[in-house]
Amino acid sequence: MDSLRFAPAPRAVLAQQFCWQVPAFFNLAEATVGRAAQKHPHRPALIEPQLQRQTTFAELHQLSNRLANFLQAQGLRPRDRVGLLMGQSLELALAHLALYKLGAIALPLSLLFGRDALLYRLEHAGARLLIAERAALEALDLKRPADLPVIYREQILENLGAAHPEFTPHPTRAEDPALLIYTSGTTGKPKGVLLPHRTLLGHLPGFRMFCNFPGEEAIYWSAADWAWIGGLLNVLLCAWAGGYTVVAYRSRRFDPEEALHLLRSQRVTHTFLFPTALKLLRQLEHIKNPPALKSIHSGGEPLGAELLAWVEANFGLPVNEFYGQTEANLLVGNSYTTDPIRPGSMGLPYPGHQVEIIDEAGQPLPPGEVGEIALRTPDPVAFLAYWNNPEATEQKFIGPYLKTGDLGSKDEDSYLWFKARADDLIKSAGYRISPFEVEEALLHHPAVAMAAVVGVADAQRGQRIVAYIKLRPGQVGTPGLTQALQEEVRQRVGHHAYPREVHYVDELPLTPTGKIQRFRLRENR
Repeated sequence: MDSLRFAPAPRAVLAQQFCWQVPAFFNLAEATVGRAAQKHPHRPALIEPQLQRQTTFAELHQLSNRLANFLQAQGLRPRDRVGLLMGQSLELALAHLALYKLGAIALPLSLLFGRDALLYRLEHAGARLLIAERAALEALDLKRPADLPVIYREQILENLGAAHPEFTPHPTRAEDPALLIYTSGTTGKPKGVLLPHRTLLGHLPGFRMFCNFPGEEAIYWSAADWAWIGGLLNVLLCAWAGGYTVVAYRSRRFDPEEALHLLRSQRVTHTFLFPTALKLLRQLEHIKNPPALKSIHSGGEPLGAELLAWVEANFGLPVNEFYGQTEANLLVGNSYTTDPIRPGSMGLPYPGHQVEIIDEAGQPLPPGEVGEIALRTPDPVAFLAYWNNPEATEQKFIGPYLKTGDLGSKDEDSYLWFKARADDLIKSAGYRISPFEVEEALLHHPAVAMAAVVGVADAQRGQRIVAYIKLRPGQVGTPGLTQALQEEVRQRVGHHAYPREVHYVDELPLTPTGKIQRFRLRENR
């Protein structure tokens, strides 16, 4: 069964009919733009409203061939890691496609990263090259490794004129690595999730279902950053695999009025809006002249019955929520055209994915019991390994199951219900934030002796970041110091990670071995 073209049917029927078709050789660029350039050469692949620029699939295919030739001439080889520090744009899209064709590994980097967060990822990944927006890189004053060359975004198109328009892609196997996306953890530095070319195939059933089975033509837009798996795979690459048009536009801060104007003016038919975006839209109270959407999809945290009802009342269609993580994405979700939505539930497993609730021994639990949400492998969506971290990779699995680290339950009809995080990872406004990274940034300030960071419930952001600070002797917690600590985190980790609240305490709760008991800080809220 074609994972992008199967017909609408109840989930139980699809689960019985579906089987994965993973070829030995598979390439992300060829399976998306390469395929679409043959079937729909003159269809717009990318629309950039701010630049009034459109690029067809044929143009995108040829330009990425030229870029692949240019990068190969610079000495780039298969499996080399290349950092990509750019916003949604033609240049970023071309860089991804060219790297896949070369058999190299793309290292997506967010413009929100501070200098420490960016430098760690580049050094840990052993990046061979950085392609970046000049203003963003210069603002960070990054002391990058001497052997790391940089190509700036404005130089990309300038260098393509002399490059050959034909390129024979490296014969990548489906198992070969294509992406290295760093995801934050709570017990140490961010871990690099190594994803293979086949991961696209694992995304397609969920994509088709949460988009309500799109037709021959569709236009997609999301404010989700292409540096994260939600923007890159849930939207850009899956849409191109179907030959669909993508609008590239992302402001630094989500503006609900601006988003509505964009959805209307670009005639967007399908959109991924993360929970914080939907909550900001709800502040407008009543949406007059709603855009003509055919699907709204969201993920990252439960939306709740009230927000779901508001969206349906104002946009004329329900939200299809979905669930997954960088290591194994788009596992579970809703598709109201085939199965009823149960508010508060994550939905049903997408075709091809066997998702279970398991106990600590790795055994599936019966309906109604709470355990860890896990994916039975092998599964094409599953990651290969954590980069240079075999111990963490081993801990991620128990028997055939890939553990998500999230707790949930399953009802008698196989709907899954999220209960709690199994760790301290903070999820705020669609971003996964490590307390460790924020605490480490705070400790750089000379006034700070110890720091602990937790996420607490927030109506708009899902969770907001709260910091507890033990000061050095002689230091006093003042509003000025609070502002300085917040700025320290902005500069080192990123604007998305600064603590919205800072509390000064005499002592922090510790275990006998000196570990911070974050759960006690949350309990005292």
